Amino acid sequence: MEERLQKILAQAGVASRRSAEELILAGRVSVDGQIIRTLGTKHDARRVKIKVDGKPIRRVEEKLYFLLNKPKGYVSTVSDEHGRRTVMDLLPDVQVRVYPIGRLDVNTEGLLLLTNDGELTNRLLHPGRMVAKTYRARVSGALDALKLKELRRGVRLDDRLTAPAEVRVLGVTDKGLTEVEIVIHEGRNRQVRRMMEAVGCDVKSLKRTRFAELTLQGVRRGQYRALTQTEIERLYELSER
Repeated sequence: MEERLQKILAQAGVASRRSAEELILAGRVSVDGQIIRTLGTKHDARRVKIKVDGKPIRRVEEKLYFLLNKPKGYVSTVSDEHGRRTVMDLLPDVQVRVYPIGRLDVNTEGLLLLTNDGELTNRLLHPGRMVAKTYRARVSGALDALKLKELRRGVRLDDRLTAPAEVRVLGVTDKGLTEVEIVIHEGRNRQVRRMMEAVGCDVKSLKRTRFAELTLQGVRRGQYRALTQTEIERLYELSER
């Protein structure tokens, strides 16, 4: 993956990004033997030799990005002190340590992203980014127009209102449960379940179907895939808003 030279230097621990820019402008950085004095040039740190003052920078860890269709019964952590199954058990072939971007509680299934890219993780989880997350829930209890309005406007959790949500009723199951799609732009603990509880509805099943523009298409329950370069770049674009 090509990234800006100053970002590569910062990730390698050479200097902060601002100081890395000063190193470049001062002509102290070379790529494959060529001095770079222009900010913003992009390179793949795995395929070029980057030096500062003639000394190679340390190897930058390869960044990995995965989309997992999490089943119920797995916790969204790397390890669990209670011995429960974790999402890492579903990625046995991944040798590099990756981490979930946010969490889905043990009884929630669906789309979960995992990566070792700390910068992207922090960007996507920052409350000011307002990255959309879409869920499909089946709930018991009447979900009338007044409750829908309250959900869309925001409900009070932990002494503050949630951000406005997009909510639409999809239908009623043969067991009398209301199926609803809800789009939120925050990541509070168990947020969808607690929002429904706040309006008198009990969530019987919950699945995240979309994160930003990513969906579960082609990924079966319990399976995962690597993100494409285009998808990674798009996530960075969305998290810069």
